[in-house]
Amino acid sequence: VKELIRQCFVQFRCQLIEEKLIHQEAIFIDGTKIEANANKFTFVWKKSIEKYHQSLIEKSNQLYNELLEKEIIPEIERESDEQLSLKELAHLVQQVDDIVTEYDKEIEASSDVQKRKILRSARKYPKQVRNQLIDFVLRKQKYQQDFETFGARNSYSKTDRDATFMRMKDDYMQNGQLKAGYNIQIATEGQYALAYSLFSNPTDTRTLIPFLDEIEQHYFELPKYIVADAGYGSEQNYHDILSNRKREALITYNMYLKEQKKKYKQNKFNPDNWEYDEETDTYTCPNQKRLEFQYDSIRNDRTGFQRKFKIYECEDCSGCPFRSLCTKAKEGNNRKLIVNEKWEQQKEYVRMKLSEEKTSAIYRKRKIDVEPVFGFLKANLRFTRFSVRGKSKVENEMGLA
Repeated sequence: VKELIRQCFVQFRCQLIEEKLIHQEAIFIDGTKIEANANKFTFVWKKSIEKYHQSLIEKSNQLYNELLEKEIIPEIERESDEQLSLKELAHLVQQVDDIVTEYDKEIEASSDVQKRKILRSARKYPKQVRNQLIDFVLRKQKYQQDFETFGARNSYSKTDRDATFMRMKDDYMQNGQLKAGYNIQIATEGQYALAYSLFSNPTDTRTLIPFLDEIEQHYFELPKYIVADAGYGSEQNYHDILSNRKREALITYNMYLKEQKKKYKQNKFNPDNWEYDEETDTYTCPNQKRLEFQYDSIRNDRTGFQRKFKIYECEDCSGCPFRSLCTKAKEGNNRKLIVNEKWEQQKEYVRMKLSEEKTSAIYRKRKIDVEPVFGFLKANLRFTRFSVRGKSKVENEMGLA
């Protein structure tokens, strides 16, 4: 079914081109969250599982050391000093079980009441330990399965393991609700849905690159312009579209609208408005002090994307009348400025593109092109919740809708 639906989308687009209903100049991308067919009260949180798993590691290590101290079992060769693996825990269960079995045999073989009493008393602790270790093994197995289910996510639902808990749009009482759902990404032109994909992560920023990959692999060649809102504006996304795919990115960034305002442009404590000297590589603050380049810094984000920063520091902030307005640094520390040159160049590129007549006209179409598709889905078709469970089934249902 998935392949049939994909072919329908491809043939539908070919028909649109034939009828000259789309120009193949740009695609408009946006996302929406649709509730999964999952129970609201069946969530599993990654942080909780990590906490319980850590507690299990500590308890199992403690029990192992206790067994060695009491000389109940010999020392085993461990893979890691930090934690006992599932295999090692199972081996401990076997060892303790053998000890309990030995006691059982001795009790059965003895006819002396007093001796049997002493043996039963000695058997009590190994029996308790065996039950505890079996519990540890079962819990460890469960936590490992949970971590596999999470993948890169922070939560999942027990009734639909592919669904992630996401903040849905506010209801009429401004109550933002956390529900199990999927993040649906679509690409449109002329209000026609040309491609779609489902994601388990709630943020749009990290869905753009895999969605563009899917469009290229399964649907069509990307047109010249990729248009999306500020939710997709990030250094990694701009780099991917401009450098890797050699396309034009008509995507705003979070501060784009704020930067246009008079208040922002006239704020002298905003580093964007400070004077920069290219020859000496210094900035000048409102108190006419120089901020000199100190060192380069490299940071990796959660996806492994590398960003480079330049760190500048003011020559002397002591006794500055503007200190409280300019910096939150502790007394004795100078104002630091962190500059990402590549990000600044990308922002300048976006500002330039959106000031040109042709490209700004294309960007202005975004709202009236992609948003109505979600309106048709949710308001006209009443498609606000899936009726099937599991990502593959949900993808088919979404494609049919």
